[in-house]
Amino acid sequence: MPNVQIEPPHSDLPREKFEQLSSYIDSLDTARGALIEILHKAQDLFGYLPRDVQLFVARKIGIPAAEVFGVVTFYSYFTTSPKGKHTISVCMGTACFVKGSDEIFQAFKEKLNINSQETTKDGLFTLNNVRCIGACGLAPVVMVDEKVYGKVTLEDVEHIINTYRKEDSI
Repeated sequence: MPNVQIEPPHSDLPREKFEQLSSYIDSLDTARGALIEILHKAQDLFGYLPRDVQLFVARKIGIPAAEVFGVVTFYSYFTTSPKGKHTISVCMGTACFVKGSDEIFQAFKEKLNINSQETTKDGLFTLNNVRCIGACGLAPVVMVDEKVYGKVTLEDVEHIINTYRKEDSI
């Protein structure tokens, strides 16, 4: 792929990360067919895909910004806002829902003072409700990052939150 020089936008985001993304794109044989791969790399670098990053990618590979935005908003993996240090995912699959995961999700919302897909003001937690974690025998299930909590009760919610708050204050 030809090395197209695009100046990073004037942004609060680190210039070095734009330079790393630019080098990554330049290393590809063809960037036109690699938009999703490029967006994965961008999200790995920045943690999310804000407008400035999307515009940079569009300019760098020579496609309309609307095309980049369309891909970012279509795939649930991509996010346009910063995520917390820890992601709490509450399973809402049938087995979990029948065993009260909706009440557990509500408890997390109240304790964290956020809604689904939002991040706490301190940047520590992002809360998600997910379709199925695949651990139905442990219903109701909550995942924090990669750790699975099974047979979660309402009483467990505060303990789970405090575990990660204590861990991050050390």
